[in-house]
Amino acid sequence: MMTLFVETLLKYFFLTTPFFALSMFLAMTPDLTAAERGRLADRVALSAWVITIILFAFGQVIFRVFGISVDAFRIGAGALLFLSAVSLMNPKVKPVEQEEGEDIAVVPLAMPVIIGPATCGPLLVLSADIGDWMSRGVAILALTAALASLWGVLRIGAWIEQRLGKQGISILMRLTGLVLSALSAQMIMTGVVAFLKPAA
Repeated sequence: MMTLFVETLLKYFFLTTPFFALSMFLAMTPDLTAAERGRLADRVALSAWVITIILFAFGQVIFRVFGISVDAFRIGAGALLFLSAVSLMNPKVKPVEQEEGEDIAVVPLAMPVIIGPATCGPLLVLSADIGDWMSRGVAILALTAALASLWGVLRIGAWIEQRLGKQGISILMRLTGLVLSALSAQMIMTGVVAFLKPAA
């Protein structure tokens, strides 16, 4: 159970692309005070957690309803994750136009910046792979811990930017991209092997 917790925590923390999320968070809140940024970080993390738990809870149902095999979905999700990894290797954080007073906590920060297509795929696969309730409970705790870590990154985002600078954050984004590329390759290979195994 401890192995499941640690693996899920680390994997999902990187899947949320915390330093890309931080860059977007800082780029979209230049006029907010530290207190306002802190409250926004709270809402972003809570929104991302709710979306995560909903996707994890209904992952198995989605596969049954649409008749999609987990291995086929694993291959597709791995491909999307690889594209996300490539985009992190050449990050371009563009300012997003927003209306006065618009709440950006749910859209676009929680989704799709943090919980995007490349994050949803591995999350649904994780939901399908875990069957017993004890393991699912451990996975939910790990997902919660990963998002709590992301919340911490957003909370001290200004401090991180002061210490590392935009260049330092960009380097961390590229390192995250390398980790995601390895995860995507593993997902694709696992899916292909399992998909072809019955025909062997």
